[in-house]
Amino acid sequence: MPYILAIDQGTTSSRAILFDEAMKVAAVAQEEFAQHYPDSGWVEHEASDLWTTVAATCRGVMEKAGVRAGDIAGIGITNQRETTLLWDRKTGKPLHNAIVWQDRRTSAFCADLKKRGLEAAVTQATGLLLDPYFSGTKLAWLLDNVEGARARAEAGELAFGTVDTWLIWHLTGGAEHVTDATNAARTMLYDIRRGAWSDEMCEMLRIPQSLLPEVKDCAADFGMARADLFGEEIPILGVAGDQQAATIGQACFQPGMLKSTYGTGCFALMNTGAEPVVSQNRLLTTIAYQMDGKPTYALEGSIFIAGAVVQWLRDGLKIIRDAKETQPLAEAADDAQQVVLVPAFTGLGAPYWNADCRGAIFGLTRNSGPEEFARAALESVGYQTRDLLDAMRADWKAEAESVLRVDGGMSASDYAMQFLADIIGAGVDRPTVLETTAMGAAWLAGQRAGLYPDMAGFSETWDLDRSFVPAMEAESRDAKYAGWKRAVEAAQAF
Repeated sequence: MPYILAIDQGTTSSRAILFDEAMKVAAVAQEEFAQHYPDSGWVEHEASDLWTTVAATCRGVMEKAGVRAGDIAGIGITNQRETTLLWDRKTGKPLHNAIVWQDRRTSAFCADLKKRGLEAAVTQATGLLLDPYFSGTKLAWLLDNVEGARARAEAGELAFGTVDTWLIWHLTGGAEHVTDATNAARTMLYDIRRGAWSDEMCEMLRIPQSLLPEVKDCAADFGMARADLFGEEIPILGVAGDQQAATIGQACFQPGMLKSTYGTGCFALMNTGAEPVVSQNRLLTTIAYQMDGKPTYALEGSIFIAGAVVQWLRDGLKIIRDAKETQPLAEAADDAQQVVLVPAFTGLGAPYWNADCRGAIFGLTRNSGPEEFARAALESVGYQTRDLLDAMRADWKAEAESVLRVDGGMSASDYAMQFLADIIGAGVDRPTVLETTAMGAAWLAGQRAGLYPDMAGFSETWDLDRSFVPAMEAESRDAKYAGWKRAVEAAQAF
């Protein structure tokens, strides 16, 4: 039986998932790794951790399923986007820790570029906004702050990559320096209309183009994983950034279809078809996927803190020991209290894009306790999602789907998903397979290998687990959302 090996390299862990020829999960292996916070608002990973945990989980899942490399038709990769790495082309040794997508160290640099009136040019070329979130300013920081890095980059000695590129470099033994269009589109260095690295952006950020990888379709030949890793060579046939992979895994192939993924952050994407839509509400215009040289575009809204707010309850406040405890606590909260949490721990994402805002909580009383904190944490994700969907519907002039497809760890919470349906006033559909990010990467590789069906055939396999229907009165919905908007305004004014 042939298999597809999906690598899902995330912000807090690396996972390897084997899918069988029927696109069913055969086995999963997962390994967490350390987060590093060297300064306020800074977030880093050890570059070696990203690679070693991927290699270990790939071997682990093969061993668990009793599968040999010869049984695997291809590898699909999906990854945390925007996280930035710089390494030596000869040795593969990183020059610095990976700078994570959540990192805000380039806030002042972005603010200076905005003051110089350059954001319009950034948006025109890349579809993005001037924010520390994206890779370009992170790479500029590395070149300016790592001793000798700029001179070595200009001499052609160094390579830049997002996590997919770093993994492929190691899987192929340094033979391939490549990425896909979805990851390239998140660097702030790629012209999403021309489908090429932007001379203007590279000049603005002082990035030598010799650093940059070759850009390919999402389903393409990305090289061969070397035989000494898994026993035989395995072709790498699919790559997409995690949110685009989830869009694919949710079969959002028609313009107007919406999905929202709840992992460390929350990311909502709307397929807008063959033409990019310029947002009037500070959403991002990005590439949803690229097949046969033709990009399909999306509007995207990014929330930096979603599942991470539950981690904060566990690791910061220490009021839970496991994420599963959050729902019963929230259900036991006092309905008379209206506690609102704005989880801007690393700034606010769309549609606010305030890198300097920090978290705040409102409405506390003497009776506020773990139950109210848990409910406020789960509700904060629903409120932020409504912010995104309201902005998307204002930008998208054609008719959008009235149902939101959801996935990711937090989507398993019935409480959180029911509140989401209530606060957005629309249906929320949860699929039977929540591994949609890995599924998207697996489908890309599997259809390239001739194992899996085309888009139309894949869409027919999407299977509903549960629909959540709004049950909240419109008056209550409007009052609660107005309270959220006041809280966000107050947090930004602090």
